[in-house]
Amino acid sequence: MANILVFDSGMGGLTVYGEIRRALPEHNYFYSFDNAHFPYGELSEAALIEACTGLVSHMVAEHAIDLVVIACNTASTIALPSLRTALSIPVVGVVPAIKPAAALTRNGYIGLLATPGTVSRDYTHELIAQFAPGKHVLLKGATELVIEAERKLAGLPVNMALLREVLADWMEGEERPDTLVLGCTHFPLLNEEIKQLMPECQLVDSGLAVARRVEHLLATLPVQAPGEGTGRAYCTRLDAGAQKLTAPLQAWGLSSLEEVVY
Repeated sequence: MANILVFDSGMGGLTVYGEIRRALPEHNYFYSFDNAHFPYGELSEAALIEACTGLVSHMVAEHAIDLVVIACNTASTIALPSLRTALSIPVVGVVPAIKPAAALTRNGYIGLLATPGTVSRDYTHELIAQFAPGKHVLLKGATELVIEAERKLAGLPVNMALLREVLADWMEGEERPDTLVLGCTHFPLLNEEIKQLMPECQLVDSGLAVARRVEHLLATLPVQAPGEGTGRAYCTRLDAGAQKLTAPLQAWGLSSLEEVVY
């Protein structure tokens, strides 16, 4: 079995981890979140690269990791080259699911809901130009929904008035997308609430595509025979807020939560 590290600044990466573990339950999973620096969308690029490479490199060495998944759109667009240079094992990132959305849309209007950083980066605009030519891709950055997703996972109610405010122009404007790309791994945690407000809209995320990529890469690695498979979580600050996540993490198959010191 392989040791797989899934990394994010917060809880959003659970949506990617969940898809991977459903497809490949026989492996050992290490879910690491950098809550000391959360949210990554507010860090400078240099600070984000330093935080990612330091923590991920430590986890890889400490737990004999075979493959790393950067389950954070912001970190993937900024830190992936540095991580691939620093590590000698496969590193998989996530990108907004523009390509499948372009194939799914019926009216030609696609909404990309992400963090402001992801929305503004050249990489995102290159994806749109490459995979959605002739489509109307409407961009919206919403850091506040990252916080709402974290609150929901902690058992708190989602602020539906805030969500409605964020999505209002897509719900009521002249340009209404029929397909919505969830360009932040936190946002699938809000699928149910988004569908309440936009029931006719198709929601697309990158989780399944990442799981397929991981499965393909594992087939090329000399890993041991499949076993039972385990799951453990690690954070960078085990404060009262993090401790409240123990039960939700267990519900995702992560049996323990420890603090990483590196």
